[in-house]
Amino acid sequence: MSSSQIILHGTVLSGHTHRVELLLRALGLEFDFVAAPAEIRRAEAFRTLNPLGQIPVLQDGDLTLADSNAIMVYLVRRYAPQSMWLPDEPVAAAQMQRWLSIAAGEVMHGPAAARMIAQFNFPDEPVRAERIASRLLSFMDGHLHDRSFLAAEHPTLADLACYSYVAHAPEGGIDLTPYPAVRAWLTRVEALPFFKPMPRSPLPAKG
Repeated sequence: MSSSQIILHGTVLSGHTHRVELLLRALGLEFDFVAAPAEIRRAEAFRTLNPLGQIPVLQDGDLTLADSNAIMVYLVRRYAPQSMWLPDEPVAAAQMQRWLSIAAGEVMHGPAAARMIAQFNFPDEPVRAERIASRLLSFMDGHLHDRSFLAAEHPTLADLACYSYVAHAPEGGIDLTPYPAVRAWLTRVEALPFFKPMPRSPLPAKG
């Protein structure tokens, strides 16, 4: 362990954890990573950090905070309030909030759910997940047809919140080939100087 006061609890295959890690790297913040696999999350000690048993959890000194999108908002407000990640301009701020909602909604119930079903035997309906993913990706592709990033002319929290599970959608059997604008956006996010890829899941997608 380093002397950093920031601790990130999560797993390397969690897109929710990955989005927070990307922001920590973007802000140049040192942090310690503590693995929190399922058996750890069921333990009473972890439930004192997050009674819902979900990852990621961020500890920053005396503060303990759960929910990846809430964590990202906190980190920007606390450590980089004038940065591009959380715009103050009304339209960009509204657009960013919309995409944070999409990340928690359609991204989670579409490509993320399809991946969890295929890779981790998550108890959900694959046809439903595929249908949501198809509708989401079609929408994203049209939205990104004439713009570089989701909420503004530059990267924001919206891009970090949506990136990981969309990039790993093929692990859930979701083909990204029909969505060239989405694939170009993924490439732009991956070209950011702080970017670190989330490891690929070890199993092939179930067809």
